[in-house]
Amino acid sequence: MEIKVLTAPGLGSSGPSHWQTLWEQFIPGTKRIEQASWDSPVCTAWVMHIEREVAAAGPGVVIAAHSLACLAVAHWAQQTKRSIAGALLVAPADPNGPHFPKTAAGFEPVPHTRLPFKSILVGSTNDEYCSLDRATYFAASWGSRFVNLGAAGHINANSGLGEWPAGLHLLQELNGGLLIPGTINTKINQ
Repeated sequence: MEIKVLTAPGLGSSGPSHWQTLWEQFIPGTKRIEQASWDSPVCTAWVMHIEREVAAAGPGVVIAAHSLACLAVAHWAQQTKRSIAGALLVAPADPNGPHFPKTAAGFEPVPHTRLPFKSILVGSTNDEYCSLDRATYFAASWGSRFVNLGAAGHINANSGLGEWPAGLHLLQELNGGLLIPGTINTKINQ
């Protein structure tokens, strides 16, 4: 099956009720970028895994990244010669924030150059891992369209988003050819 979406979870990976996991279950052609260490992440290793999966998927793929993986995608974009259709960057972690994981290595300094592909960055007004000001700064630096989701926390399973239909709209914006089967297509087209 052709891979159209690569999910890139953050620290600890994404559990069963996280929107990334749910997308992997019902969007054909969606695959998770697995990491060797979810709990003690090293940026160079995460970037290597992104490179490997993008190489296998091809240039039409969209990456749907969450939290720490947003930073890994920004680092990957500076190093790769590969192209992708776009990236949905959700709730990036801020290395300068008080809750940045001490086990994460090599994610600083955060790249502040425009990404070479279309991107949308989604932030929240009450994300403990990244203030709204920092999220908008990252979006401006990376050339990403910014979407303020309001008070949605870290935009994860605890946020109660379920399949996150609004996020699916953004994903489809980045990959116009992405068809989402079943009842969810009805939900997001309303």
